[in-house]
Parts: sequence; C-alpha cells; structure tokens
Amino acid sequence: MSAKRLSIKGLQIGGGAPVRVESMLKIPLSLREECLAQCVALHGAGCELLRAAFPSLDLREDLKWLNERSPIPLMADIHFDGALALAALEAGIPSIRINPGNMSSSRLRDIVASAKGKNAVLRIGANGGSLSSTQLKAAGGIRSDALAAAVEDQLHILLTEGFEDIILSAKSTSVMETVRANTLLASKYPDFPLHIGITESGYGRDGLVKSAAGLSLLLAQGIGDTLRISLTEKPEEEVLAGYSLLRALDLRFHGVTIVSCPTCGRRRIDVRAILEKLEPSFVDLPDALTVAVMGCEVNGPREAMDADFGVAGSPGGAVIFKKGKVLREVTLEELPRVFDEFARSSGEKRPNNTCGHLKGE
Repeated sequence: MSAKRLSIKGLQIGGGAPVRVESMLKIPLSLREECLAQCVALHGAGCELLRAAFPSLDLREDLKWLNERSPIPLMADIHFDGALALAALEAGIPSIRINPGNMSSSRLRDIVASAKGKNAVLRIGANGGSLSSTQLKAAGGIRSDALAAAVEDQLHILLTEGFEDIILSAKSTSVMETVRANTLLASKYPDFPLHIGITESGYGRDGLVKSAAGLSLLLAQGIGDTLRISLTEKPEEEVLAGYSLLRALDLRFHGVTIVSCPTCGRRRIDVRAILEKLEPSFVDLPDALTVAVMGCEVNGPREAMDADFGVAGSPGGAVIFKKGKVLREVTLEELPRVFDEFARSSGEKRPNNTCGHLKGE
C-alpha cells in the first residue's frame, strides 16, 4: 500500500487506509434519474468511488447535477479533451481520470492550477491496448515494461508542473502484464496510491477468475489502494466481487463470510437450496461473521467449528450450531425462521464494521 494518503471528498485513499472498492456508471450522464438510481444502488452495495464517463461538454450540467446528489464520490473519466477536465473541475467533481500525455502543456497547466485550487485528485494511467510502437520499442518489446514506462512518463509531466495528489493506474487484459507493470510502479514510486484492475476481464465466471487471479497476486504483495473488478455485468456485481476478494485475502470484512461444503453422497440436505433460503438472513448481519452451511454431520460442526454459527444436515432435518457446539435440531421447514433468530442473537455480539475495516483495525 502507498505511503501517501489522499482524500477524495472525505474518502481516504492510500497511506494505510483500507483498499477501496470502486466501479463505473454504466448509464449515460444524460439519463439523470437512472444514473442517480444506479449511484444509490451502488452505495448500498458498498461502492466507495464511482467513475463516470464524461465525453462531451453538453453533459456538464448533468455531471454537476449528479455530483450534487450522489452518495458516492465521483471521478470524471476523460481521455483526450482538456476542456472536459476543466469543466468537470468547475462542476465540483473531486477527482478526475486523465492522460496528461494527450494534452497540450498550456492546457495541462490550467488543469493543474484548477485541481490545486479545488483540492482535487488526478488519476493518471495507461492501458495495455493503447501502447504505441515507440513505447514498445523503447521497452525492448516487453509490454509490461512499456506499460509501466507509459505511466511513469505521465507522472513526470504532472510532477514537473508541481502537482502530487496523484493516483497511478496500469491496466491490461493480460493478468501477467498487469501484475508486472504494477509491481514495477509500486517498487519505484511507493509514495503514490495505485488503482488496480484487469481491464476488460470479461463476464461471468471467466471474468471473475481472471480478475481475482491478477488482483490477488498484487494485493498479496501489498500492492493496490483502490480496485475495480471490471465485468460485463451490473456494476453492483463488480462491487460485491471486490469485497468477496478482499474478504478472501483477510484485507477487509465487508459482508458475511460463507463456508459451505461442495456436497457428496453423504449429504442429508440440498446445500445450495438451503443457502438460497437463508440468504435473506445474511443481509442485515454485522460484517465479519462467518456462517457455515454443511451437508451432513461429518462436515457439519466438526469441520466448520470455527464458524460463528451454521447449519448441518442431520437425520431429523438440520442442526444449528455455534463455534462447533450444537444448539438445536430443527426440521427443514423450521430452519429459516429459527436460523434467523439465532443469527440475529449471535450478530448482536459482534461490531458492525460496515465500512469494511482492515484486518486488525
């Protein structure tokens, strides 16, 4: 994690703050109410920073309107037009994603001056798909090195202008390119927060696995201050997947951790069906609780004895247990109601760390 801590509308990034989970609006800014509804839904899912494409000056009033109402800090996504960056800053957007190399020096100085005056954060970065032949040749044909060097060039442009409130980003559709590029940047520029992600990772299972493979390699090394799991899915799925990944790595505790057996011929209950029945009970539980659903008494309390509470199939239906100790046997019809009662009574004894604290924080 970076040494430098930045603040985007009160959201602390880097410098020991939790790894932040972000997403991107998937609706044009011109559809104001739909954008706001998506912001609210994403906030409910735990999204902490939300990028919004800002491709035209015609949308500046829409961007300003949304910024004034969004429960999540916004980051305007701008690629080439410096006028858009200035318009976003004037609209009060607290963070902007730009590529300084695509802008004239005079325009960039105006952007830097405006960002300084408004205490805005600039995110800069490069994408593996946008590397030039010149950049690749300079890196000896090693794409990951060219990707890191492209970000480094942008960083030097801003530092020359005296601006340091910067988040770095180096993304590729290749897991290993992304991992190496970010490892190089983290080792060379440890002061600057890094946003990590596998760009255009896909959809469904393959997209989740690809993102998890790359981001886990980085996070396990302490690299990454914000992340996005980029999926061709609803943005809420990106956010939930981000927290699932951080929970798996013991980095944040947003949400309930589920332990469930893969089932075998010994199972006495349909584990998947039971999980679906009990899932409504999970939503309002405090963060950091571990809930187990196991198919039989072999996998039940014994193998899941560390779970805060759980369910295991039994000859009479199911047993509810807590820290390995059986509390009650119930029929499958009774299970959802009784489980909900036990879950709530157990949950009251744990702090509700809704913000998803770091391990040990």
